[in-house]
Amino acid sequence: MPNTQKEAGLGDINARFKVYIANRPNFADFQTLQTIKSLSNAEITAIGKACGNGWRKVFNVYAKLVFALNSETLVPLRQSDSWQGFRDNLLLSKGSNTSLLFTEPKHSNKGIQLVMGKTYAKSLGLSLEWINHDFAIEAKSGIIVCPYFDYRQLSNIKIITLVELIKQQNATLSSSEL
Repeated sequence: MPNTQKEAGLGDINARFKVYIANRPNFADFQTLQTIKSLSNAEITAIGKACGNGWRKVFNVYAKLVFALNSETLVPLRQSDSWQGFRDNLLLSKGSNTSLLFTEPKHSNKGIQLVMGKTYAKSLGLSLEWINHDFAIEAKSGIIVCPYFDYRQLSNIKIITLVELIKQQNATLSSSEL
């Protein structure tokens, strides 16, 4: 059954690189946010300061992943020379093609959709094919399940694995959109 719920979260309303998370930062009106709110670079810093190290890690790992992906067709880096530069200037901003969503994924086969965390993914009732202990794909929608965006759970070596899965998924999407 398709999900008809409107998306809510942070980032670019037109993002094709979507990450779904089970929790929301306890910041501003985010607990009741019903839309997608683009962030400025100062807001990411403010959320990290107000909400703690866990949220700083989410933003850092998200930026590291996008920077490692290095795919201008998926997420324009706009000449960012480091993942920190991307995080500070582009991540989750209008036109960044990135979003962090608090609602359930839509089973659309459009763009890249990552579900952060095995426990959250299992709660969604997805039909998952586990690739290994850390990663799974729902074949019909192409949703990728990955470890939570934390340095220990999604380490640099696991980011490399995730980048390869995203590239494979993007190649599948590109060929099906022709």
